[in-house]
Amino acid sequence: METLFQINGNESAIFMSLLAMAITTILSIVITKVYQLTFTGDRYSQNFVHTIIMMSVVVSVVMNVVSGNAGVAFGLFAVFSLIRFRSAVTDAKDIAYIFFGLSVGMTSGLYQFDLAIILTFFASILFYFLYKFEYGKGKDTQILKVTVPENLNHENLLDDVFRQFTINHALRQVETTNLGTMIMYTYAIRSKNEVNDKDLLDRIREKNANLKVSLTYM
Repeated sequence: METLFQINGNESAIFMSLLAMAITTILSIVITKVYQLTFTGDRYSQNFVHTIIMMSVVVSVVMNVVSGNAGVAFGLFAVFSLIRFRSAVTDAKDIAYIFFGLSVGMTSGLYQFDLAIILTFFASILFYFLYKFEYGKGKDTQILKVTVPENLNHENLLDDVFRQFTINHALRQVETTNLGTMIMYTYAIRSKNEVNDKDLLDRIREKNANLKVSLTYM
């Protein structure tokens, strides 16, 4: 029992573990506040926010358990590798926040509290400024579907439109419709930043005899 309550002869192991969990909780709350502030996805989830906090705290305890024991570390992380999210994480930034929380939990679990605090605030400021100044901003990939009369059917019909309005484009599918009297082309495109979707659609309608055109954001 003496070794349970002593580290280096004068500090309580339980106290240090509780301190690590407390600091991790506070820092992970800071992380989730930044996540909420910078969230730009389609599906916000309170459960995801709670998961970041819970995983950070659990990992801080795990790091305390496995520190100095490589065999136990490999065994526990092998178990963690079997864990899967019930819902797939579709936003790459969400993955970054998960790793952010885990890194803070691991650092606190090794009692590197100063490093954990520095990491939290430096990375939080970095994430916020990336969001605030919209670094790397560009149009998302879109799915463009164009219906063309059979008598106008040729693959280069929209080349001049794509040169004017898009950064890049790729033909993904060709299919017949309306009993074979029309052709539907499906493209994956990235519009130029200054392009208005309505202008693009109007220009295409001039080419396809004013038939159906749809533009879907992925």
